[in-house]
Amino acid sequence: MSPKALLNRLPVDPYIVAIVGMVVLATALPARGGGAVVANYATDAAIALLFFLHGARLSPQAALAGAWHWRLHLVVLGSTFVLFPALGLGAKALVPGLLTPPLWTGVILLCALPSTVQSSIAFTSIAHGNVPAAICAATASNLLGMALTPLLVALLLGAQGGFSARGAGDIVLQLLVPFVAGQFARPWMGAWALRHKTLLGLVDRGSILLVVYAAFSEGVTHGIWHELSLADLGRLVAADVALLAAVLAITTYGSRLLKFSRDDEVTIVFCGSKKSLASGLPMATVLLAGQSIGLIVLPLMLFHQIQLMVCAALAKRYANDRRQAAPALGAKIGAA
Repeated sequence: MSPKALLNRLPVDPYIVAIVGMVVLATALPARGGGAVVANYATDAAIALLFFLHGARLSPQAALAGAWHWRLHLVVLGSTFVLFPALGLGAKALVPGLLTPPLWTGVILLCALPSTVQSSIAFTSIAHGNVPAAICAATASNLLGMALTPLLVALLLGAQGGFSARGAGDIVLQLLVPFVAGQFARPWMGAWALRHKTLLGLVDRGSILLVVYAAFSEGVTHGIWHELSLADLGRLVAADVALLAAVLAITTYGSRLLKFSRDDEVTIVFCGSKKSLASGLPMATVLLAGQSIGLIVLPLMLFHQIQLMVCAALAKRYANDRRQAAPALGAKIGAA
């Protein structure tokens, strides 16, 4: 039996196995010192390549259409900065003894953070959603999050914070510049990029695996596993899973209730349910300086891994549904 056939017979998605493998690898052999620098550079390079290839594939008309999809962007921002905080505060009010105070602080911080960018767009692409709108929605979430997250944290936790011009600049350099460069290269590379969809899929998945390894390595080097009991960890995992499940359910059925298309639903689900570890870790150290940062960022660390694993399976399900629907649609058109 070939390796490919063996992978197809596995009871779980090989991609999820790969993500879990990155977590295990980061726990056993976290990137430290120079290795961490190399891992971060490799992650940045993969993300830049991903956005360059998306820019080369997308027509300018499609990119502009994504930017003007204001209803979708309002729903994504509402999920990120309104729905999440409401659910977090509601859970704390209902079951205050479920978690220790530092862990509850971490959950509220998690709820106030912006969406991820690279994984939101990568999963939207894998699931054949509205990628131009995903690029705009995820980028807008991060840019607005530079100001909104400190304000939300100050409101919800009484912390002080401010706008990070450097963070906004990093987003522009890492994401928008490669995308625009891809748009300019489209006359020469557009047809090639469209013919090599497999390459874009590999970059999508590879960038996420690199993010998992680099992010989890950072948490492991901070010694987060030595600061809580197994019971605390179990309750925290349950809280993170419940939070993600609630948001996924609300964004899925809410987008259908609001009559969004299937492709827009995919974008809303993946962009509206994510929280950024890359933004969250530095924000936590600034906004909550002097507190138990290792425990405070643990809810975000776990949520980040859970959202990647769950959304990997969900993206594959959306993609399979699209492939199964295509022959049926073709048969209908032929019959007509």
